[in-house]
Formats: sequence, structure tokens, C-alpha cells
Amino acid sequence: MRIEENGGESASVNHLIFAYYVTGHGFGHATRVVEVVRNLIAAGHDVHVVTGAPDFVYTSEIQSPRLFLRKLVLDCGAVQADALTVDRLASLQKYSETAVRPRDSILATEVEWLYSIKADLVVSDVVPVACRAAAEAGIRSVCVTNFSWDFIYAEYVMAAGYHHRSIVWQIAEDYSHCEFLIRLPGYCPMPAFRDVIDVPLVVRRLHKSRKEVRKELRIGEDVKLVILNFGGQPAGWKLKEDYLPSGWLCLVCGASDTQELPPNFLKLPKDAYTPDLIAASDCMLGKIGYGTVSEALAYKLPFVFVRRDYFNEEPFLRNMLEFYQSGVEMIRRDLLTGHWKPYLERAISLKPCYEGGINGGEVAAHILQETAIGKNYASDKLSGVRRLRDAIVLGYQLQRVPGRDVSIPEWYTNAENELGLGTGSPTSEMSESNAITEFCTDDFEILHGDLQGLSDTRSFLNSLVELNNVSDSEKNNEKRQMRERKAAAGLFNWEEDIFVTRAPGRLDVMGGIADYSGSLVLQMPIREACHVAVQRNHPSKHRLWKHALARQNAKGQGPMPVLQIVSYGSELSNRGPTFDMDLSDFMEGEQPISYEKANKYFAQDPSQKWAAYVAGTILVLMKELGVRFEDSISMLVSSAVPEGKGVSSSAAVEVASMSAIAAAHGLSISPRELALLCQKVENHIVGAPCGVMDQMTSACGEANKLLAMVCQPAEIIGLVTIPSHIRFWGIDSGIRHSVGGADYGSVRIGAFMGRKIIKATASTRLSQSMSTANGASPDEVDNDGLELLEAEASLDYLCNLSPHRYEALYANLLPQSMLGEVFLEKYVDHGDTVTVIDKKRTYSVTAAAKHPVYENFRVKAFKALLTSASSNEQLTALGELLYQCHYSYSACGLGSDGTDRLVQLVQEMQHGKASRVDDGTLYGAKITGGGSGGTVCVVGRNCLRSSQHILEIQQRYKKATGYLPFIFEGSSPGVGKFGYLKIRRSIAPKS
Repeated sequence: MRIEENGGESASVNHLIFAYYVTGHGFGHATRVVEVVRNLIAAGHDVHVVTGAPDFVYTSEIQSPRLFLRKLVLDCGAVQADALTVDRLASLQKYSETAVRPRDSILATEVEWLYSIKADLVVSDVVPVACRAAAEAGIRSVCVTNFSWDFIYAEYVMAAGYHHRSIVWQIAEDYSHCEFLIRLPGYCPMPAFRDVIDVPLVVRRLHKSRKEVRKELRIGEDVKLVILNFGGQPAGWKLKEDYLPSGWLCLVCGASDTQELPPNFLKLPKDAYTPDLIAASDCMLGKIGYGTVSEALAYKLPFVFVRRDYFNEEPFLRNMLEFYQSGVEMIRRDLLTGHWKPYLERAISLKPCYEGGINGGEVAAHILQETAIGKNYASDKLSGVRRLRDAIVLGYQLQRVPGRDVSIPEWYTNAENELGLGTGSPTSEMSESNAITEFCTDDFEILHGDLQGLSDTRSFLNSLVELNNVSDSEKNNEKRQMRERKAAAGLFNWEEDIFVTRAPGRLDVMGGIADYSGSLVLQMPIREACHVAVQRNHPSKHRLWKHALARQNAKGQGPMPVLQIVSYGSELSNRGPTFDMDLSDFMEGEQPISYEKANKYFAQDPSQKWAAYVAGTILVLMKELGVRFEDSISMLVSSAVPEGKGVSSSAAVEVASMSAIAAAHGLSISPRELALLCQKVENHIVGAPCGVMDQMTSACGEANKLLAMVCQPAEIIGLVTIPSHIRFWGIDSGIRHSVGGADYGSVRIGAFMGRKIIKATASTRLSQSMSTANGASPDEVDNDGLELLEAEASLDYLCNLSPHRYEALYANLLPQSMLGEVFLEKYVDHGDTVTVIDKKRTYSVTAAAKHPVYENFRVKAFKALLTSASSNEQLTALGELLYQCHYSYSACGLGSDGTDRLVQLVQEMQHGKASRVDDGTLYGAKITGGGSGGTVCVVGRNCLRSSQHILEIQQRYKKATGYLPFIFEGSSPGVGKFGYLKIRRSIAPKS
């Protein structure tokens, strides 16, 4: 509603003017906007649509002089690397170019344009700057959407670098000027909006009946018809006749004019009206988007979908699709190789059951009309963005944390409760009372190993009992049963042996990113752990999933060894819950494939890339130990170690997986060797340049002790018992950490550059000293100095350089930073086998090289202090070393706002009056692991008051950011101490 200078309202209910802004992301937004606009125009109003979509999308449905099209894109949406994968960094960069840099001119232009058309209401789907422009023009604005770009971009920022986070805050700030949100079903968390009105599905109406469409296409009712709908991007795919079951036809949307199709594939015109075609089909094959999902539900069409990676709207639409029994997930590998038959046949057996409204366009248009003439739908609540601030970035992590007891904001709970979704894996959802329930020996008996009193292991075994019962009673037919539970229920032959292993995550107390430079590290295995259950079966007795069976049948070779994995927690992240492969895929002739080929194999489908951590252990055993796997393997992975927190969730999965595989195949591998093998999985198959301390702690650690290890490459020098008066905690910042992230890798490269420069400098000095020494008498030659230079000229690890030598000879010679190309021209290579220098990138050298030199010294001092006499001075010194380490991280560029805030809160607690009265509680804190977010390690006195202060910090952090951090406390044994369990279902239940 436009406000005139005299304070009067200009709008008339008979003739309103709407400015409707449409995002540049795909056609789906344009097609749903069409339905709202059509209803507004039918009510007699003018609608000016600001869009980048082709005219025919609107004019084919609306022929009216009241429709005005203005070609303009004010946000780019998500840039797609291909039809199924979003390029996260490119998306942020493109948005910056489209909407951030020209922002001032955009606002000026849009305000002037809104005045010129005398707009009564601005509607946005879901262009952020439109809301801000409306506010500056004094016009009310409303958003109509199922997601918002602050939520979508939040994870992109975490993955692509925090220097982009201002984009998310700016978008949220723009949305906060919106009057309210008209929210569509299948919605994501949208914290920036103050008020919400829910409407039914917005679905385009049908023009023709199924019979009419089939008649025009000359397709009989007896022909099974699938519509291929990937948003107009299948042009580069090679479609083959045998992709379809016999007697089927496929309608192809968006094929290029030059694309040749097999006779059972029919090319559709680019302007084809897809709702009619969808309703006339028997199922749809495509990627998930609001348009495809809404029309599949509305017309009760089974939808075979392939995950679209890194578009965070998808999990919510996918859950809705599956809830109404309309969805079948296809593995991307099977899509591209043509193994469609089992999925299509499964789809047509479904009975879609959506009975909700499909008149959302009409309902939304009525609300918009009422708003434009002055009806007030909004409350007086404060702007969500101003209350949540950092939570807009951090909030996304809530759906990525399996089974954590966190305070979930209302905006997420609502999205979750609408579909009755859970928030964790079966293991981690167990209540405390369930966790201490005795293992059901009536169902299984333990043939080898000991539970060691670990309640989480008992819970995992009880979850296997539940799966056995699910399989027996066919409870997996319930609509709300998670797909991962259904897959797991049919995974094992319950009459055969199952091997179970457990590997914990770790808290990096000291050492952190200095491990790859040879430092001493001190690591504590945490209470949270990953459990893996493995069973091997002869290929002829292995129960295959339908698509895996179809793939084998197509090869015509008879039963061959297959790997099938189910991973719990997938519903809370953008990954597929299952993975399968023929183990022959790991072979090239008589030899295992290279690690490079394995990396590419798992990278081809990002939604299943997680399987590299699990399946990669098999390839490493093949290559390094010469093991050959002739049986099929079934694996269930259930990890309570949260991802992205810097507590080595990946190492826990690798170590638990490899130890379970080893146990099932009778392999004897020492914990140390196991850790080194698992590091190869992470470095070479996953492609993350981590050191070995994570795997070593998970494999060799013991409860309530710090694993002391010199990483040259992995010499365990002992276990340091944590004194009874000292305690360590981990506090999660909520900022997602990734060891594979660019920041960690660049700091590692900078450290290796520094080492190469130091070696070159030492070599030059040595040559000069030797030349001088040749002309001197023996008494004048400083042999000790020459020996030091010789050692430094062949320096294997930076940590072997003492701080005083570093300061005396090298500190002032290292460049602050260096362009990759310049370094390579002068030094050829940096000597690190797991990272690659980008010629066009500038790397920090001084800070990255200085950190490990001083960190090694700090860790040695920390270890010595731990064994000294108990005193307040001891705790103060330990805390000071943690603080020094934290700020050294920051100097490297590996800090984050969240972890800095937590360290500051510890300092405030340490120096507060209450702590001084209590003789001290908390003494120091530092960022851990790879940095750039993750978890903070805190050292303090082991007393009740310290724990209370930790909880107080937790609440203060939540008040400041909106995010309640998870607290890691307690310790548990590594896999070497735990061993393995061998269990088998009892043949006859005991009385």
C-alpha cells in the first residue's frame, strides 16, 4: 500500500497495482508466480512482474493487458555446475556481482520505478532487495516462498569462506523489512521473517485431461509413460533405448534441438505446458524443486528423484514428498548409467496419498489484495534478524547435528513438526533411561568381546534388536519410518555373525594444526563415538537392494561381491542414506585402482561422497595390505560424533569402519597401523589434507588420558593421565568446520612454504660458512654452528626447529605472504604430498610457519606442567598456553567469530569476581583441530563450580548468538582398547 504525503491511502479495492519481483533461480519460481499473478489479474488488478524468465512462461497462461513484464534479474539464486550440483562459491560470487556491488544503484532505480508505476504493494519471490526498496519507497511488501536465500546461502558461506557472511546478513536484513511471509508447504527455516501465514500448495491448473494429452501424443492408455524433468538441462546426457523397461515411453523436457533421442524417448517443445504432461504420465523422473514436487503431489504422480547437491531447500521438499508416499530416490550413478528399471517399477507401485489443498495461488492472491488495501496481518514483534544475528548463519547447523539435546528455535521446530520428522539417529535418540537398559540377550548373544560398561554401545546393540524386530514385523511399511531405518532393517542376515566396532572422536587439547609439521600433540578421546556393524556373506546368499540386483543382472555375470552401506543421520544432512557398489569397481584388471581414480569415483555424486570415508577403507586394505575381498559386505554406520565441530567425526568413521572390516575378515592390524591406514583414506580417497593425530587418538586413545604423540610421522610416546583436579571440556561454537576447507589447506601450504624457504636459507648459510671455514684454522671453526645449519638445511619437520633459532636466523627473512606462482618459480615445490599450490593464490607464510615452531614448544611445556605439583599456578600456566595457541591460530587466519566469542567468555569467567572467590574455576581456552570454527577446548579445575560456569557460558553464548552450543565432556576408549564384538541372533529365545 502506497502512503501519500497527506497520510491518506491511495489504493482502491477495485484496481490495485502490484510489483512482483521474481528470483533468477530457475523456472520453478516463475511458474508458481504465474498462478498467483493469474488470480490477481482475474480480480481486476495490474501486475508488473520483474523477472528474468522468458515471456512465454507468463504469456502462455495469462493473456491480459494488465500483465506487464520487465526483464531484470536482481538475484542470481544458486549457480549450478551441472543439472544436479550447485557451485557454492560461484553462487556467492555471482550474487555479489548481481546484487551486492551495484546495490546502491539498484535501490535508487527500484525506488524510482515503484513510484513511477504507483505500486500499492511489492511482492517478492524471493528477491531480498525488493523488500528493502519497498521500505525506502514507503510501500508495504510481502514475500511468497517456501525458502529464503539467507538460509540457502548460510551453508555456502560455511563451505566457501566467512568473508562472504556479510551477504547472508544483508539478505536477512532486507527480508526483515518485509511485512510478513506467505509460506508455502515444504518450507525451510526462515528466521529473518517476523510473521508468517501458511497457505496450501501453489499448483498450476490443468488445461487438458490425461486422455486428451495422450490422444494428442498418440500414446495409448496401456503404455507406461515417464516424464524426464530436470529443469531443461539434460542436453549433454546420452539417453539410450535400454534405459526404459519394455513397453515404456519417456517424455523429455528441455532437450536441445540437436539432441538425438532413441525411439522410445519423445522430445517435448520448449514451451510445452508441463502440468498437463505430468498429469498424463505414470511417473516423473527428475530433480526436486518446488514446482515438480507440488505438481507431483497435486496430481498424485510418483516421483523418482535424484538428489540435487548443495541446494538446501531439497531436504524439506524431499521429506514432504516421501511422507505422502510419492517419492523414490535414485542413485545418481544409476541415472547416468541407465539403470532406471527398478526405480520406475518401484514408483508405479506407490500409492500417493496427498489430500491437501492445491489452491495456494488463489489464497495467496486474496491475502495480497487484502494487504494492499490496508488489512494488517503483521504483529508488532521485533525484526527476527535483529534478535538472531549470528543465528542466521549458525541456525542451519541445527539440522546437521544428529541427536543433540539443543534448544531448537520455534522456527525450526515448526518446520519439523509439520511432517512429524525426527531430529536424530536411532542410536542418539535414545533417552537416558533407555541408554542404560540391559542388552537384549534373548535376541542376540555376544560371542566375542565386552561392552566395557559403555552405554552407547549397549544402545547401538539394542537398535540392532529393534531393526531385527522391524524386519520381522514389517513395521517398515509405516509412512513415518525413516528410509535409513527401512534400509538397515533389510541389511543383515540375522542368522549369521555380525561384527561391531566403536571409535570415538577426539578433543584437540594441544597440538592442533602443528601435527603435519611434526609437533608433539596431546589429544583426548571424547565420550561421543561412531559404531559400525559389518557382516560378510557369500555373493549368492547376499540380499541385494533392487537397483543393485538389476545392475548385476544387466552385467550377466552371476552373483558378484557387492558392498552395501546404510548411514544413520542422513535425514539431517544433504546426503543419501544408502550407498552400494560392486567391489569389482575397485579393480582394474588384476590390480586395485589408484587413489586418484577412487577420489573421482566418490566425487561424482556429492550426496554419496560420504561413502568415501567408509568404503575407502576397503580399497586401502586392498592396496596397502594386499587383501582381496571375495564376499559381499553389509555395513551399518551410526555416529554420535557431530560433523563439522572439529572433533574428528571423519576419523571416528574411518577407524570404526576399517576395524570392523578387519574383524569380519580375520585381519590382525595394530591400532597404530590402523590409524596410518585410515589417514590414507582421508588424504588420498576423501582428499582432505589432515595430519594423523585424529586417527591415532581414535585408534590408540584411552579413557581419561591424553594421547601424547610426536607426529614424525606418528610416534606415540605415552599416555598422560589427566590429574584428578584438572578437567577438560569442549564447547561447540556452532560454526561448521571442515578439514577439507580452503583455509586449513592454505595454512598448511604456507607452513610447508616456510619450511622450504628456511631449508634454502640454511643451505645458503651453510655453503657460505663452509667456504669461510676452508680458509680458517681448526680452532676458529664453529663445528656446533655448522651442525645446526646442516640439520636445518635438511629440515624434515618445522617443529624440529627451536623457537630461539627461528627468531635468531629466519623470522625476519620469511615473507609475510607469497604468491603461489612466485614461490614455484623460485623453489619448484613445497614438499607436501597431500596439497597442491594454486599459482594464482597468495599464501600467508610467516604466521603459518611460526605457529608450529612455537606450538611444539607450548605442547612440551603443557605436558610437563600436567605432571607437576597441583597448584593454582599450574592451572594458570596451563590456561595461558591454551590462550597463546588460540591467538596463534587467529594469526594464521584460522579463527572465527564464534570461537573467539567463546574464548572471551571463558576469560570473563576466569577473571570475574565469582571465580576469584572460588579460588579459580576456568583457566584457559583455545580453538581446536583445523580451526575456522568448530569446538573450543577449555581447561579448568575439576569441581562442581567449574561445570556450573561452563553451563553459564553456554547460556551466555546462546543469548548472544541464538545458538545453544553442545558441551563435550567425558572420555572413552579408542578402538584398540575396545576391540570388537561378534554377535549372533539366538536360535531359540531363552525362557
